[in-house]
Amino acid sequence: MLTDPASIATLGGGIALAGGVTGSAIGISIAASAGTAILSQDSRQLRNIIILASIPMSQTFYGLIVLVLILTSVVPNLPSEGGSGFAVLACSVVAALAFAISGAWKGNVCASGIAFLPKTRGRILTNSIMLAVFVELISVLGLVFTIMALSMLSLM
Repeated sequence: MLTDPASIATLGGGIALAGGVTGSAIGISIAASAGTAILSQDSRQLRNIIILASIPMSQTFYGLIVLVLILTSVVPNLPSEGGSGFAVLACSVVAALAFAISGAWKGNVCASGIAFLPKTRGRILTNSIMLAVFVELISVLGLVFTIMALSMLSLM
């Protein structure tokens, strides 16, 4: 049966991973595009650009963590009947949105930092990372709240 709770929960895990990968891809592309333009002005900023452009990659790991938790801890313990699969799906969709939106906006923050690397001779790197961490917190909270919700629903 295709709509059993395990299938629906597994779909949710896949959606969480897709949200993480999407957020990472969008964020990295935004930051890397800014980096390419800056490299034409100051090639000495390559290291700083790589650091800032790679920061949105963490969303992919958060999505993978949710998928692995669902496959290893949630699915084996799901009751065969009831709406528990849909509960996992709902939690996963919330996580996917947090990962995707956070990753995209984190790319914007990193791109802004990259844009000012030549003007500040790289001194803005630490401040840019600190500002990106604020946006990162949304992804971390999405991951933590998803784990909390699954635990509170006695699905983990």
